Amino acid sequence: MKKINPEAEKIMIERFGKDSVIALATTENGVPYVRNVNAYYEDGAFYIITYARSNKIKHIKNNPIVAIAGDWFTAHGKGINLGYFGKKENEMIVEKLKIAFAEWINNGHTNFDDENTIILCVELTDGLLLSHGTRYEI
Repeated sequence: MKKINPEAEKIMIERFGKDSVIALATTENGVPYVRNVNAYYEDGAFYIITYARSNKIKHIKNNPIVAIAGDWFTAHGKGINLGYFGKKENEMIVEKLKIAFAEWINNGHTNFDDENTIILCVELTDGLLLSHGTRYEI
């Protein structure tokens, strides 16, 4: 994962190290698609719980380069399907997602017994963060 300036990383954690709504853009046949998703930020990446058969995952499979935007932040990244939410390899991030998304994670909207419930990781490649008149290149 990309190492971020410590001051910028602190701001990223304050803003996005919890349940945060961000815009996620993908492309299909040169056409952009944007949707809002709940995301959690940690160590140069955003994590999103989603469905393996969703259009966003189909788009990412064909072109993993994505764009995201949030509170005074815009970036590009690589979308990586980490696979089934319940997979042993995902245990560490799952525990963090359960805490970050505690307000809604067990509301019945997401079926954690379905192996198509996956974690999407967006590893940041570049971006721009603005905070109190300071511009940080990611």
